Amino acid sequence: MPAREGIHTWTEREVAQFEAHHPIGSKARLALALMLYTAARRSDAVRLGWQHLQTDTIAFRQHKTDAALVIPIHPELAKALTATPRDNLTFLVTELGKPFTAAGFGNWFRDRCDEAGLPQCSAHGLRKCAATRLADAGCSLHQVMAITGHRSMSEVARYTKAADQARLAREAMRTQIEARRKLSNLKPRLDKNREKP
Repeated sequence: MPAREGIHTWTEREVAQFEAHHPIGSKARLALALMLYTAARRSDAVRLGWQHLQTDTIAFRQHKTDAALVIPIHPELAKALTATPRDNLTFLVTELGKPFTAAGFGNWFRDRCDEAGLPQCSAHGLRKCAATRLADAGCSLHQVMAITGHRSMSEVARYTKAADQARLAREAMRTQIEARRKLSNLKPRLDKNREKP
């Protein structure tokens, strides 16, 4: 039996399904964008607000690790923020207009996932998805750490191991195919062992 991998990492299909159910302009879509495009933990996502925005970055200090991060604003996050009213200090607020607690937000987001037909998905799974996307794009562990704020390579490697394996396997197969293609395109006269007709 395979070892448990812990909290489910969102797939691209699941992200698309959530986005289809929760359009730009909804609090749920903003929550997804904040966590997916900053790799923020829920404890950080609930504290983020307009005061953290700088020209084209979002700067904040992580609650859990105290790491100071300055992250470029992804175009999809920019779209979600553009559709967000500037009524409150924090981006995400309860129905009463108060900031969420991390636990309260987790429960609220769980309900949004259920509404989208994604009971296996969670807020923390978006952080894993963010790290996986970075690894899939070919980012180094140090680059991933610059977004996630992890302090050690071993911590972030847990998130990116599967993505790295799949990406490296694709690269290895492309390399092998290209090498075989080059060998098969050699001119016959270069093959000294070839029998003469």
